[in-house]
Amino acid sequence: MKTVKEVSKLTGISVRTLHYYDEIGLFKPSEVTEAGYRLYDDKALEKLGQILVFRELDLPLADIKLIMDNPDLDCNSVLAKQREMLCLKKQRLERIIANLDNMLKGDRSMDFTAFNETELQTMFSDMLQNLNESQKQIFIDHYGSIEAWEKHLMESASDEKVQKNFAKMVEWYGDKDAVKESMKNPPGSEVFKAYQKRIDSICRKLFDLRETDVNSFEVRQLIGEYDFVAKQLYQVEDAKPLLMDIAREYRENDELAQGVDYVYGSGAAKYIGGAIEAFYTSPGFFK
Repeated sequence: MKTVKEVSKLTGISVRTLHYYDEIGLFKPSEVTEAGYRLYDDKALEKLGQILVFRELDLPLADIKLIMDNPDLDCNSVLAKQREMLCLKKQRLERIIANLDNMLKGDRSMDFTAFNETELQTMFSDMLQNLNESQKQIFIDHYGSIEAWEKHLMESASDEKVQKNFAKMVEWYGDKDAVKESMKNPPGSEVFKAYQKRIDSICRKLFDLRETDVNSFEVRQLIGEYDFVAKQLYQVEDAKPLLMDIAREYRENDELAQGVDYVYGSGAAKYIGGAIEAFYTSPGFFK
């Protein structure tokens, strides 16, 4: 057994931080003596090592707690997904540096426009490669052929509403290249189903709490988990823009709200949307 001071010296984490981790339930001591001294065994130190790895990846403490507390979340899968996100972040930083270098050389042109036709065709091709035959057949049955489906997408791309959706995707992912990369490397079907199942479970739990204040610990904890799962599923560094857009759609899009209410129960869209907005606009640990 090691004391909190010994753990602090061993890991470089301050005693105050270890106390805070205990208070929020992230890392609790193996034993507390009658005198109130915290003691940690080897198993606890192993858990702390995992926490430190996630901290090095810049995961928020709330996300780390959800990972450590939830047996349904595979740590290796989370680490693999986090690695992908770091690689995307590295590529984005390299593009920003390249743009700055060009600006310093006198080139002031930076392309932040929506996707052009060539880019859309490439994205369609990447998306098509990731569809299985049964998924392709759905679009063939609806449009008559893959070519007709592609033609429909290209023609509808000029619509103002579609262009706004493209702009939203760029906002969610950070830049256009990140959106295109997500098309090339989407989550596998089994992973996608697992995350969708998790989101469904979160929404059902939120509906069960519909009489509870949206700023309550239970509700904020569920939205914190929703935030974490959304980041993993959609491969975005910050899920706030995406989830806030969802919350706004729940409030303003009557057709969508009716669909959500049909699945989860009357008033679900309004309550879940309000809980999302409260999570990002009100102070609290799960943010």
